[in-house]
Amino acid sequence: MTMPIVKTTRIVALGAIVALTLGLAGCGTSTGERAASGAGVGAAVGAGAAAATGGNVGQGAAIGAGAGAATGAATDEDDVSLD
Repeated sequence: MTMPIVKTTRIVALGAIVALTLGLAGCGTSTGERAASGAGVGAAVGAGAAAATGGNVGQGAAIGAGAGAATGAATDEDDVSLD
């Protein structure tokens, strides 16, 4: 049995969103800045993913913000360089 095209497209899109979120969560020079930027990006991605999949947007934003903040805080300044 094959997966429908729509479901495969959503999986690929959500995978790309997760990868971008992890990359952008490292922005900032201090731990607090990286946590804040990660929370912002994570909230946006979580809300978008929830909306795309028919989930609760507020819950998706909250989960995304928590994951983004944790990832940003755990990322070292030298781990991600956008220079």
